[in-house]
Amino acid sequence: MLTTDSDAQRRILNRLRRARGQLNAVIDAVEGGRSCRDVVTQLAAVSAALDRAGFAVISTAMKECLADPDNPGEDGLTTEELEKLFLMLA
Repeated sequence: MLTTDSDAQRRILNRLRRARGQLNAVIDAVEGGRSCRDVVTQLAAVSAALDRAGFAVISTAMKECLADPDNPGEDGLTTEELEKLFLMLA
């Protein structure tokens, strides 16, 4: 399970939906023959939105892990695994 915090899950989904919209804008820009600047600007927006969503997922998991350190949850994530996931995004 991604998170038991419904508010955190809503925020993560909103970020991912925003990234999806931005990715659609990149596709439209490429299909429409837009300038390199426009395409790269949109790509940077997608990348930032995905990074923010990833960090939100990890921070939520860390918060849940800290709340109950003896129970790593359904995902079985340990503190060490969370650190590795964080570093994958860094």
